[in-house]
Amino acid sequence: MKIKSNSSTGLWKKNLRKFLNNKLATVGLLFVALIVVACLLAPLLTSYDPNQVAFSDKTLGPCAQHWLGTDKLGRDIFSRVLYGGRISILVGVTGAVCGSLIGIVLGSIAGYFGKAADALLIRLSEIFQTFPQMILVLIMAAVLGQGVGNLLIIFSLTGWMTTFRMVRNEFIALRGETYVQVCEAFGMPKSSIMFKQILPNVLSPVIVAATVNVAGFILSEAGLSFLGVGVPSSVPTWGNILNAAKSIEVVTNYWWLWAVPGIVISVFVLAINFFGDGLRDVLDPKQQ
Repeated sequence: MKIKSNSSTGLWKKNLRKFLNNKLATVGLLFVALIVVACLLAPLLTSYDPNQVAFSDKTLGPCAQHWLGTDKLGRDIFSRVLYGGRISILVGVTGAVCGSLIGIVLGSIAGYFGKAADALLIRLSEIFQTFPQMILVLIMAAVLGQGVGNLLIIFSLTGWMTTFRMVRNEFIALRGETYVQVCEAFGMPKSSIMFKQILPNVLSPVIVAATVNVAGFILSEAGLSFLGVGVPSSVPTWGNILNAAKSIEVVTNYWWLWAVPGIVISVFVLAINFFGDGLRDVLDPKQQ
């Protein structure tokens, strides 16, 4: 047990050094952590309500009182970016996790049992992949309507295909391994073989894919809210902040209304992608 523990510790330290040597991944992790912590600590960082209207302070540029200025209703942009980040990041993370869970379950079933189950699930994934993801998301958003809950359902139902194929392929490659055959010979339940014996060996690339999906879903939320079919406009999100600043007048005269949320979204998405690339280099066996 001691040898095993030392071996695990040595591997963990090796992977940590490898991740830290990737400067972009390290910077990405720092920016992700900084933005997430700032959003969580929003009540401590700003005293303004994100929906508080103050017509006397409307369209103020960045100043000592309002660090990032105010919008056309006098709402503090800094406050709205912090509180809006809570919803946008929640939607991105929850959508990616739920989509990955669906993909893991369906991929495990298809890869382990094969035959009819595999053929059925493959056809189902092909039907979903027939449409570009954004078109599929727009169709489902039009059917289900606006709302954070509906957006989570949409992202979960449209974000499982990549994980499904990844897990399915790995299960097909591993189900013939000796340890799987031994488990079957001893009469171990198939669910235990699938989720306790095989699945831990395929989780690394799934974690990397889920991390990258977070960035994609945050962009999708921003795009849908910008188009007016995502989260209701009364709820502050990064997409809704951009949506309120899309007129020509605002773009021309009030740069902080669109530049600030645009920069925050861009920085966070780039940071997530850099972090995901670093995780892939460390966790994906094909990158070793």
